Amino acid sequence: MCANFKPISKPKIVQLGLDLQMPNFELGEDIYPSHDSALLFYNPNTENIEWRSVKFGLVPKWAKSLDICRYTYNARTETVHEKPSFSHAWQNNQFALIPVEIIYEPRYIDGKAQRWGISRKDGKPFTVAGLFENTTIDGQQVRSMTMLTINADQHPFMSQFHQPNDEKRSIIVIPEQHRKDWLKTSHRNAPDFYFDMSDEFTAKHMPRPQKISPQHDLF
Repeated sequence: MCANFKPISKPKIVQLGLDLQMPNFELGEDIYPSHDSALLFYNPNTENIEWRSVKFGLVPKWAKSLDICRYTYNARTETVHEKPSFSHAWQNNQFALIPVEIIYEPRYIDGKAQRWGISRKDGKPFTVAGLFENTTIDGQQVRSMTMLTINADQHPFMSQFHQPNDEKRSIIVIPEQHRKDWLKTSHRNAPDFYFDMSDEFTAKHMPRPQKISPQHDLF
């Protein structure tokens, strides 16, 4: 699972190798469910890969508010086809890439959760497999996305995260050579892209920055 990540920064977009234009919106720094984030999708009308600013947490067509983002930021590949929140995006092949630099997961040390950052060893950005949706709430267009996840109980790296007795889950990283194919795939072929996390990744303890009270700014 992933409920918090650092999105790609503009200077690193060129490293994706997709010949992209720069997005015309801010990319953010620390993304949580319901936050605005950057997404890439294939637009069949222009035949280009394009940027969109979306909510982290998929908002299905039937949703009445953005509160649902708190529950739909990850979609299990085993059940995504049948869950009401995700089935429309899945059946309509609305596949996306979420470009990120770091994802954050809890690792339990001596029974206490620590925030760990997972990133590529070479510092390059990477792309996470997702689904996107487009709907209207109270007359306003809402674009949104979710990250797809796979089981990681036996994965030597990803199994170290989350509570000891919980099922281990992992995002799906789409490698550079498969990015364009993923964006154009169908739900029937999507399982061909369910790659395990490779040994290109590393993790380290990255506590949340402490907020500094205003009086400290005087010294």
